[in-house]
Amino acid sequence: MYWSKSFIPTLKENPQDAESVSHKLLLRAGLVRMLMAGAYSYLPLGLRVLENIQRIIRQEMNAIGASELLLPALQPLEIWQRTGRDKDLGEVMFKFIDRRKRAVVLGPTHEEIITDLVKNNVSSYRHLPLVLYQIQSKFRDELRPRFGLIRACEFIMKDAYSFDKDNQGLDKNYQAIYQAYQRIFQRCGLNYLITEADSGVMGGKVSHEFMAPAVDGEDIVLVCDKCVVHKANNEDQKCPRCGLAMKKVNTIEVGHIFKLGTKYSQALEAVFSDDQGALKPIIMGCYGIGVSRLISAVIEQHNDACGIIWPKELAPFQLIISPLDVTNAQVMQSAESIYQELKGLSFEVLFDDRDERAGVKFKDAELLGIPLQIIIGKESAKNNLLELIIRSNKEKLVDSKDIVLRKIKEFYHG
Repeated sequence: MYWSKSFIPTLKENPQDAESVSHKLLLRAGLVRMLMAGAYSYLPLGLRVLENIQRIIRQEMNAIGASELLLPALQPLEIWQRTGRDKDLGEVMFKFIDRRKRAVVLGPTHEEIITDLVKNNVSSYRHLPLVLYQIQSKFRDELRPRFGLIRACEFIMKDAYSFDKDNQGLDKNYQAIYQAYQRIFQRCGLNYLITEADSGVMGGKVSHEFMAPAVDGEDIVLVCDKCVVHKANNEDQKCPRCGLAMKKVNTIEVGHIFKLGTKYSQALEAVFSDDQGALKPIIMGCYGIGVSRLISAVIEQHNDACGIIWPKELAPFQLIISPLDVTNAQVMQSAESIYQELKGLSFEVLFDDRDERAGVKFKDAELLGIPLQIIIGKESAKNNLLELIIRSNKEKLVDSKDIVLRKIKEFYHG
C-alpha cells in the first residue's frame, strides 16, 4: 500500500480531550476518529488491526470446533422481558418504538437471542454439545464513555455460547474456551491476569475474567506473590487462600467467561429430549472478548515515548519502506524494487511515498509502530544498501538487499 493512496491522518500533538495513553495514540496514529462520545470510526490502519485480532479469534475458536454465525443487532424488547434482564440493564439499553409500534432494543449482548434460536432448532441430546460464536457490534448507553475504545457506547465483541446436555459437557467446553482465550491473548502479545469473578446480571455460579494490566485501567485487581489473583474493591486485603499481602494492579477487562447453567434455557423454555425421552433444560455457557477494546489494551502495554510498538500478529503492516528523497530516481527505484519483492513474498508493506522531510517520515514510522522499517537514502541507494530498523528495540542493520531480506524472514518466520 502506498501511503499517498491511503488515509492515515497522523497528528503531531496529543488531542486535548484524550485521557489515556492508548486513546492519545489511537488518535495521533490515525487509527480512529470520534464521531461523538462513545462512537468511533475505524480508519484504514485501525481497521487492519481490528481485522488481525478477529482473524486470531476466529482461528482459535474454529480450532476447538465452534461455529460462527451472525445474530441481529435489532432485538424485540419482549424477549428481554421474559428473562427479566430488561430491568437489570435498565437505562443502559438503547430502546425505541418502530413504525409497527413494536418495542425494540439495540443489542447490548445476545444471550436471549441465541437461546431463542437454539430453542427453535435443537430438540434432542443428539444435537448436543454445540458451540456457536459471533463477532458483532454491541450497543450500551454508557453514562460516561471514556478512555476511547475502552468504554464506548458502540463496541465490537466476540460472544460465544455453549449448549450441553449435562454439567460435565459444560465443564469440558468451558475449559476448552478458557484455554483458547489464553492462546488468543498470548498471540495478541498481551500480558494478562485471570480472576475469579462475580457473574452479575449474566447469571450462573462460576465465571472468570481476563484482565490486562494498564496504567489507565478501570478495574483494580489484587495479586499475591503466589500468583493467585483476585478482583476486589478493598486494596488492603490479604489473600484468602494463602494469607499473603496482595498488591494493587490497574487493569482492563478484555475477556469474561461464565457457566450460565439453565438461567436462560428455563426462562425461554429451551429444552431437549434426553436418551430416555425426558425433556430437560439445555445447560449453557457464555464467553465474551472485547474485540475493539483489545486494541486499546495492547497499545497500553506496547508503547514508548515515540508511539505504538505493535506485536507482530496485530500490526497493520509488517514493514514500512521510507525513501528519504522521493525526487531522487535512484532512491525511488531502489525503494520500489524492495517493495515489489517483499509483496511477492506475501509481506504486508506500507510504502511511504510522500514528499516529506526525513524527520517527518521517521517520526510517523515510530508513531505507527510497524515492527520493521526499511530506510533508503541517497548514499544507501548509491551503494546498493538497505537500512533495516526493528521498532521494538531500535536495532539497526545496514547491509545488502539479500542480507536484509534474510533478516526480515528470520524476524517473522524464525
